[in-house]
Amino acid sequence: MKNTVQRKQQKLEAKPKPKVVADNRRARHEYEILDTVETGIELTGTEVKSMRMGKANLQDAYARIEDGELWLYNCHIAPYEFGNRNNHDPIRRRRLLAHRNEIFRLNQEMKEKGLTLVPLKLYFKKNWVKVDLALVRGKHLYDKRDAIASRDSKRELDRLVKQTYKGS
Repeated sequence: MKNTVQRKQQKLEAKPKPKVVADNRRARHEYEILDTVETGIELTGTEVKSMRMGKANLQDAYARIEDGELWLYNCHIAPYEFGNRNNHDPIRRRRLLAHRNEIFRLNQEMKEKGLTLVPLKLYFKKNWVKVDLALVRGKHLYDKRDAIASRDSKRELDRLVKQTYKGS
């Protein structure tokens, strides 16, 4: 009985973590994240090879719904170094793969509430490239200041707690 439980725990621990290629940290600061969706992305061969080398950037990227399809704009994937003249365009628009009803739901929320779709992460899951899309609302300057102040106060409080326990 114990052996089967141990094997199950080993399998859970042995699952590979997704390899993150690009992370849009600035989006977490600039926007209030309301909902996230994992989507696939349609890429060419040289784009995948370039991403495996870690050459992708989501800094100014955003997503849009056009004609019932989800598209990713301004995602920079550097040209593959060992590619030939048929190498890809680094800033072309790329189609995101999601279910039709999911796209419809996102479109409705964007229209009703005036929200935006921003990619948060670009990563490999098994052998597939995935994009974490977030439905976001822009933060005001005072919201950003509040977030920074609360983070600083939490850090200071943790520091004080650590000192008191260390001292006694």
